[in-house]
Amino acid sequence: MEGRTKVAVIYYSATGITYQMAQAACTAAEEAGAEVRLRKVRELAPEEAIRSNSGWHAHRMETQDVTEAQPDDLSWADVVIMGTPTRYGVMAAQLKQFIDATGPLWAQGALANKVYAGFCSAATSHGGHEATLLSMFHVFYHWGGVVVAPGYTDASQFIGGNPYGASHTSNNGETAPDDIAFTATALTARRAVQMGTALRKGLSNG
Repeated sequence: MEGRTKVAVIYYSATGITYQMAQAACTAAEEAGAEVRLRKVRELAPEEAIRSNSGWHAHRMETQDVTEAQPDDLSWADVVIMGTPTRYGVMAAQLKQFIDATGPLWAQGALANKVYAGFCSAATSHGGHEATLLSMFHVFYHWGGVVVAPGYTDASQFIGGNPYGASHTSNNGETAPDDIAFTATALTARRAVQMGTALRKGLSNG
């Protein structure tokens, strides 16, 4: 086995809540020794809709230099951590559109035997946190991936309370991620890197 474990953090964020969690995932993965790519998925909303929301437009300008995700980022990575806001209890359409373009990689088996994890934000406390994470996990199962969740492996998880992945209640975008959300995101990323490294070693030893 050569080199560091490669991690792709791929996310969608409209007003910046999920983006902040993506940054926390990147930091934790790098501190765990990984080589990290931060990638946003392509925006699908019309320009007039974005400009009608000052927070949405401001965040788009803030992250205009963040590289857009490509299928190659998935084939490159040993570990993929995806983040999304909740849309009716499932992932945002922008992330789903990116996923729907991965058919050729899936057909080649290029998405199997990787570690996958997730994080999300929701407008309300019962707005679909766990359902959204599970909607991503269904994709990972189809890919033949190994899903890694934070579980209750750290005392902090008994405060955050979501064993499936990191999540945050944004109160309709008004509340930025707090230490609880960032701690859960970091834990998720660290566990994903640890498991990804272990899987690489196991596969290389054959």
